[in-house]
Amino acid sequence: MHVAVGSTNPVKVQATERALERYDPSVADVTVDSGVAEQPTGQRETITGAKTRARRALEAIDADWGVGLEGGIARIDGTDDLYLIMWAAITDGERDGLGSGPSLRLPTVVAERLERGAELGPVMNDLLGTTDIAETEGAAGALTDGLTDRTTALAAAVSCAAGPFVTPYYD
Repeated sequence: MHVAVGSTNPVKVQATERALERYDPSVADVTVDSGVAEQPTGQRETITGAKTRARRALEAIDADWGVGLEGGIARIDGTDDLYLIMWAAITDGERDGLGSGPSLRLPTVVAERLERGAELGPVMNDLLGTTDIAETEGAAGALTDGLTDRTTALAAAVSCAAGPFVTPYYD
């Protein structure tokens, strides 16, 4: 199985490798534009970014699947808070799969800055005194004291998006 990931971020590549490891994939990173804002807002924009990355990755190189991963922020019905959300899309050019990772409530100090137009990665780097949070544990790792991390969270999204490709239960 040859998989094209629509990002050069090592966390997204590792998440894809982890999710699909039983299939022994060869995974290539591909630079693509998500077609959405650098900091996607809302479920719709985040999903659109993941789907666009998957499609463009598949179009860029000869692969069996294109995988797109997108993190965004959203208000979730039934809550008053802002959440980090994660979505994955997989396409083989004919079929599509979508899956989400965990949602994580963002601290008020972070949410306020994001609502003023800042991006999560730089906000978290500033809060933590780091420079590469998006390519390491991510906000998910920092805000759960390592109970989960960005790779694990994104791998869950990829695993869920793969359902239509690895089981016979979808039409």
